[in-house]
Formats: sequence, C-alpha cells, structure tokens
Amino acid sequence: MELDDRLSALDAGLRAAGPLLVAFSGGADSAFLLAAAVRALGADAVWAATAVSPSLAASELPAARAFAEGLGVRHLTPGTDEMSRPGYVANGADRCFHCKATLLDTLRPLAQGRAVATGTNADDAVAGFRPGIAAAAQRGALTPLLDAGLTKADVREASRRWGLETADKPAMACLASRIAYGVQVTPTALARVDRAEQAVRERLTVVDVRVRDLGQGRARLELDPAALAAVDDDVLAAVRAEGFPDVVAAAFRSGSMNAALRDDAPVRP
Repeated sequence: MELDDRLSALDAGLRAAGPLLVAFSGGADSAFLLAAAVRALGADAVWAATAVSPSLAASELPAARAFAEGLGVRHLTPGTDEMSRPGYVANGADRCFHCKATLLDTLRPLAQGRAVATGTNADDAVAGFRPGIAAAAQRGALTPLLDAGLTKADVREASRRWGLETADKPAMACLASRIAYGVQVTPTALARVDRAEQAVRERLTVVDVRVRDLGQGRARLELDPAALAAVDDDVLAAVRAEGFPDVVAAAFRSGSMNAALRDDAPVRP
C-alpha cells in the first residue's frame, strides 16, 4: 500500500471515529495525528490534551500549545499524578504501563464522550517492549496511525507534505525514560535530567541528546554523531554541575535503557 492509500485510510478511520480527544505530547506522531484529525473532522470536533507532570521537559509545553493554537483546536493541559503510583516510582520494567494508565485515566473523563486517540504508529507496534501500548489498549484508546499502517517514516514524509514544523522534530521521550530501571523516579531526579539536557543544548548544536541517569551520581550523555564529536570539558562539566559527578559521553541510541531488560531476569539499573 502506498503512502497516499495509507493517508486515505487514516482519513476514513478518523471520520468514522467522530469527535476526538488526541493525547498530544507535542512530538511528530501526535502532532501529525492532531493535524490529520482536524483535516478529517474540522477543528471544532477535535481537542488536544498535553499532560503536565514532572516527566514533561520544560521546553515542550510552550511548543505544544503553539502548535495546537495554530490548528485552532481546544488545548487542554491536565496535570497527571504518576507519582501516586508506586509501580511508576519504583521504576521497574512496567513503568511505562503505569504512566500511560495514569494518562488515559486522566483524559477519559475530560473527553466528555469523545474517543481518546494516541499517536502510536505502526513501528511502535513491532518495536518490542512497549507496556504503555498495552495500558492504552486496555483503556480503549484509539490508534489511528497504527490502524492505517503508518510508520514513523510515513508520518515524517506526510508531515513535510503538509508543511508541519514537527516533520523533522527529534524524538523526545518522557524524562522518566532517562532513568535506569530500578532507580526510583522522583521529581528531583526528573528535574535534574531536564536541567542537564538543557545545559548541553545551550553549549552544543544537537539533534538528539539524552542524559541517562544510571544512579549513584553516574550518567551517560548520549548525543548524535556531530554533537558527540564536539563534546569538550565544558559540556561534561555542565552535566556534572547538575548532580552527575561521574559522566561519560556516548553515541545516542534510542531506547538504550531497555537493553538491560531480559524477560527471564530481574530488572537492574
């Protein structure tokens, strides 16, 4: 099936879904879904909701708000309390399940009868360990991109066609994904990671940056190749200043924290 066919399937699916609340993180997938929903249903029938919690990088909310406003949709910014879930704080292999469960449990009452949709794409469904997808499915969330067979590459190509500024936006997973499994998630730890990454951005031109909190003051600074080649003592000192006295630089690898997981072994940081 060609991209045009998949886009037609997406449009048909959205029209069939009717009025919609899009779980809108501000990333490329949910931004594209939001734009597609507006095309299919009209701005009055579509709401966007960006969850606000310590796991959201400070720079993400203003950009999400501006994007939603540009489409003319109502933009909700509910607070989510992941920290109230012991399973989330404990940061085991199922952390994303607790995060997504909290999100959907928060959004469903706000939807006022609308279906709730996430930006899960076709690549996500075959990417291996994704407990958050299971939590959303249990709560009846729609996955229009997945249902239409749209991959991440499709989303980016279609976003370019439509002139969306998010077309080439780097992936920006929640801040909790930076903390090694088994190391407790706390507001302090999330804020420390956010500040450290911002400090790196202020010193380097970066595409991808992650400060991986490995526990006990250890961190791995992951960067795209060009930025990694430009790392110097000033950059590493900036990360150390945010509470990571032991930091090493390495190549960026999406989902690198999941490499420590094995189905037959306990989770270790």
